[in-house]
Amino acid sequence: MGKILVVDDQRNMRTTLAMMLRGAGYEVDEAASGEQGRESGATGAYDVVITDLRMGEYDGIDVLRSVKEAQPMTEVIVMTAYGTIENAVEAMRAGAFDYIQKPFTEQELIVKVSRALESRKLQGQVQLFAREFKEKYHLENIVGRSQAIRDVLTRVVKIAPTDATVLITGESGTGKELVARAVHVNSKRAQRPFVTVNCAAISETLLESELFGHARGAFTGAVTARKGLFEEADGGTFFFDEIAETTPAFQAKLLRAVQEGEIRHVGENKAIKVDIRVVAATNVDLATAVEERRFRQDLYYRLNVVRFRLPPLRERREDIPLLVEHFLEKHSRRMNARARIGDGVMERLDAYDFPGNVRELENMVEQSVALCTGGVIRVDDILPRSPKAPETRSGRTLADIVDDAERAAVESALRQSEGSRERAAEALDISPTTLWRKMNRLGITYDG
Repeated sequence: MGKILVVDDQRNMRTTLAMMLRGAGYEVDEAASGEQGRESGATGAYDVVITDLRMGEYDGIDVLRSVKEAQPMTEVIVMTAYGTIENAVEAMRAGAFDYIQKPFTEQELIVKVSRALESRKLQGQVQLFAREFKEKYHLENIVGRSQAIRDVLTRVVKIAPTDATVLITGESGTGKELVARAVHVNSKRAQRPFVTVNCAAISETLLESELFGHARGAFTGAVTARKGLFEEADGGTFFFDEIAETTPAFQAKLLRAVQEGEIRHVGENKAIKVDIRVVAATNVDLATAVEERRFRQDLYYRLNVVRFRLPPLRERREDIPLLVEHFLEKHSRRMNARARIGDGVMERLDAYDFPGNVRELENMVEQSVALCTGGVIRVDDILPRSPKAPETRSGRTLADIVDDAERAAVESALRQSEGSRERAAEALDISPTTLWRKMNRLGITYDG
């Protein structure tokens, strides 16, 4: 029937709600404060959380945000005795499934809870399907729910069984090699080698020898004959990373290997047949490189048969929470540590532009797991405020700008009210409790 958490600092109301829900067959736990509600709701033990809006230090919005950050699939219903449209809008924007206005009947409550549980069930089914889909096609490491990532996964499954040459474009750190590997493991070549070479890391002379192999005495130091990587990859997939970093002269030799399926050892004239599928990746606009004569047009057309464009992380921000969860689990398991994301972290990450994309995000999470104290990753653990810290292109995150504006407004109101928190809260049109919380969060002390 589902497990429910009721959060209310009024004992009579909390007990009455719990009795109603238990009478309807639900398993119910109670939390006597917003702080208890945040801690219990974030554990993931509950399908639905029902929380009062107005409480003490932490209100229903705090409970809602904490639960949705830690357990996005848990549905939250907010209770309000005030019934203003502003309260409802704020709750829904923060991720509430629904709200209910006091006083309400038992039937109204049960109907809303039933709908929330149905939504939770459907989310679970979708997640299960997604997991099974990824396991079936070995796509576990490509994380995301954005339309862009769904399109990539669909194309991988469709294109992989063919032998079509693939070109993957995107900024550094977007996961181009992950897509290349996914294409390989879902192809008929999956049991054969997947060989990768970073074209930017090897000089042209060495790259030719590495790929094509060489005869004994072909150059100084070639004391024995050697097979190249093309021969090692025979029957499998060859992945050229940073293909745009090669020279036009080398590209001419590569074109023949891709087009004719044959190579020649450096220092030999004998042609050797190879059967490989080519996947290439670049963070450069190859069409522009062709116009500027930095990349051969014929090789470009040979590679650009099936194209994947991987969007930068800033264009798929809805994937950030899932990626954080994925990397948190991965590195916590590797380091034998227990860590969770603290308050405000997701908001800061969502405001950051990630010039290093997914690779940068993973590095942030890995460092945070290693360095956090008390098992909680806080804002300064993952986005430390220092000259070396990651910055947005404007130099400051949106969260920094919002915090500064709030700090200035609160300090001004306190000065004008001569230190009276009640009058300052009234001037700011917020409750004294909310003012107190903001002062604590922003580090504001006022001595008059």
